[in-house]
Amino acid sequence: MSTVADAPSLPIAQQGEAILAQSATVVTDPLHPDIQALIRNMQATMSAANGVGIAAPQVFRSLRLIIVASRPNPRYPDAPLMEAVAMINPEIIWLSIETCLGEEGCLSVPGRRAQVARAERLTVRYLNQQGERVEATYSGFIARIIQHEMDHLNGILFVDRVGIGSD
Repeated sequence: MSTVADAPSLPIAQQGEAILAQSATVVTDPLHPDIQALIRNMQATMSAANGVGIAAPQVFRSLRLIIVASRPNPRYPDAPLMEAVAMINPEIIWLSIETCLGEEGCLSVPGRRAQVARAERLTVRYLNQQGERVEATYSGFIARIIQHEMDHLNGILFVDRVGIGSD
């Protein structure tokens, strides 16, 4: 079995491409070898691009799959360190009333950054890479990443949230 280290990077969809405006479809077989390979390829793509998260629509796959992998890097030098987590068919089941403003960028919108208000904390339910149901609560920057990536599954880019759209 290949590892993330030898997985190929995939092309990243850019703002204006139709797949980024679509609602992604449910993953029906999380253990399928194609899904497992996609997870490794998405991690390699995200890492090569200095991302802290990536959604399947960003690599031209309309599937409800995100990777969250916060780590300090040139794009986010103050990001907390966490192991990469694949979230298959994620659902946000609770959002805090408290919000926080934070700077966001996106691998699909290079060179653009903006302040976006997001819930400070959330609880998300998903299937992990082994197909097990997980429910976890996250806060701060990790919660922001999850909300940003979940938006991709619903056809929303961060620029849509702040009204800067396309040129």
